Amino acid sequence: QVQLVESGGGWVQPGGSLRLSCAASRSLFTINTMGWYRQVPGKQRELVASFTSGGGTNYADSVKGRFTFSRDNAKNTVYLQMSNLNSEDTAVYYCHAGAYSGSWFENYWGKGTLVTVSS
Repeated sequence: QVQLVESGGGWVQPGGSLRLSCAASRSLFTINTMGWYRQVPGKQRELVASFTSGGGTNYADSVKGRFTFSRDNAKNTVYLQMSNLNSEDTAVYYCHAGAYSGSWFENYWGKGTLVTVSS
């Protein structure tokens, strides 16, 4: 099991910045994949950023150059630094983790944190 707790959402004006945090209940080294997704009501949940198996980071085209996905292994926490935000970034942001439990691959989700970008 992996529990994920997000924080850092809120309201910000266009052009502003926010940093989301996601604390995992166990060492990040025991988790195979981690990422951030977002969802707008009526739309599918979409990938924002994730760590690749090769150790790199994958970003959605819409956030490249504006968002940075990072990790602090000592704190079992990942972060999503969001800059130059616009109204299209308004969504509920979910932290995701994927890990093997024996031979089964399990997906885990946080409860989400709302980001609202408006003037």
